[in-house]
Amino acid sequence: MRYDNGGALLVAVLKELGIDTVFGIVSVHNLPLVEAVDRELRFVPVRHEATAVNAADAYGRARGTLGCALTSTGTGAGNAAGSLVEALASGTSVLHVTGQVETEFLGSGRGFIHETKDQLGMLAAVSAYAATVPSADEAGRVLRAAARAALASPGGPASVEWPIDLQYAAQTDAPEEAPEPARPAPDAAAAAAAGALLASARRPLIWAGGGAVRAGAELTALVEATGAGLLTSNSGRGAVPEDHPQVIGNFATTPAGRALLADADVLLTTGTHFRSNETADYGLKLPDAERHIQIDVDAAALGRVYPAAHALHGDAADVLTALLPHARGADPQWTRRVGQVRADVRTTLHDNIGPQAAICDALRAVLPRDAVVARDVTIASSSWGNRLLEMYDPRANVFPRGGGIGQGLGMGIGAALAAPDRPTAVIAGDGGLAVHLGELLTVAQERPRLTVLVFNDGGYGVLRNMQDRYSERRSGVDLTTPDFEHLARACRLPYLRIADAGHARPVIEEAVASDGPVLVEVDLAALGPMKNPFTPPVKIPTA
Repeated sequence: MRYDNGGALLVAVLKELGIDTVFGIVSVHNLPLVEAVDRELRFVPVRHEATAVNAADAYGRARGTLGCALTSTGTGAGNAAGSLVEALASGTSVLHVTGQVETEFLGSGRGFIHETKDQLGMLAAVSAYAATVPSADEAGRVLRAAARAALASPGGPASVEWPIDLQYAAQTDAPEEAPEPARPAPDAAAAAAAGALLASARRPLIWAGGGAVRAGAELTALVEATGAGLLTSNSGRGAVPEDHPQVIGNFATTPAGRALLADADVLLTTGTHFRSNETADYGLKLPDAERHIQIDVDAAALGRVYPAAHALHGDAADVLTALLPHARGADPQWTRRVGQVRADVRTTLHDNIGPQAAICDALRAVLPRDAVVARDVTIASSSWGNRLLEMYDPRANVFPRGGGIGQGLGMGIGAALAAPDRPTAVIAGDGGLAVHLGELLTVAQERPRLTVLVFNDGGYGVLRNMQDRYSERRSGVDLTTPDFEHLARACRLPYLRIADAGHARPVIEEAVASDGPVLVEVDLAALGPMKNPFTPPVKIPTA
């Protein structure tokens, strides 16, 4: 197949992949690509390259597929690096296509405009796959190889740099049928031993992470067949809908969660990497190795954090299906205890967050079950958005898994445009929103059905609480905050305000009912404090 230029070829490949929306910034070093995408698909001109990748990342998460970002070379590609780190940390599928200087000058060190030293090396450091388009005859092959790498397990972003002269050149494309990648399968003896251990369990627990989100049916079947309680990491939320009576959720480090782990006679973990913030900096005690069955498609993850005598390398759905015939019902008293713990941890947290509970309740009551709630790193997210706000579908569970602040708005934009027929919400703090404040102009221009809740406490509340608890003074945490009503007006966005728990339901109902974007300020000074100030689970040395 012959194409007039690289843009036409890129559009053809994106259509093959089912991508209809691309996020990026136009440049002299990607102009043919942007022009073709804008002509044939939807091009969203974000205001920063980091947002392009965040939006593409969330677009892919919300659809359960691949997102695409277009950036420029040099500084533009560098601006995207932080968001590529997030996609790499979360194993999400992003195709990042960036420009490059003309082939003639590539690597010459002449200081050609937008040139940087070893751009491919930089991209390789923050991507699961990185490649350069070497000729106009090979661009299609490189793009498809990148897409396959991004979609493979355990996944991650794939970056392609494309010299500008080759973008303008006529392209020859000869697609080849790529073989399906082999799916790893555990050793038969290891699987049999794990099955025997599972069959013996009377007090089983299961812990599901992000690697289990595409195995929801298989996971649900095993949970119900065993009578086990289901703990999750933040990434595993929604794999089994969180209103299921056996789903405890992201509460492993609570006193009740720790007590269940201490009393469990078998722990089966699947697709979780036991991140530091979900294991109290690895201080959480799990059952000993002989009682731990661990499933992961990434062989390097097996036993890396917690030892597991029964380490099963394989796809979560396949291995869970193989284990299901070994399932036996738990002691009924254990399953009843699971249900009680599920209720108790939620009641305790609901009480601890004070007036913010009304906002959590209103969001869950008003939003559809499959609506995405994109949660930036802020107190509201870390305290209750990542735990108490129930998730029923893993595609609705969008947040920066790597923990970087300021990515929530871009993720909300991508998720909202991935599913324009349903409302999307963003939870952000004023500090995080300020990182990419210019993206409010993207929201104003694209008009997604997006409710942006900004929790305004005049700075970095998480770190402020840490300093108030452990230090004698504050440093760098108290920030100047805009007048959000005037800011919304300047961006031609509707504005609403929550200053009392009684405002939460009617304000959120009005915002979600809108057919476009709404900025909702949550005035935390007026709303009132939580019962217990939130501090993150990190270790601070004390004298």
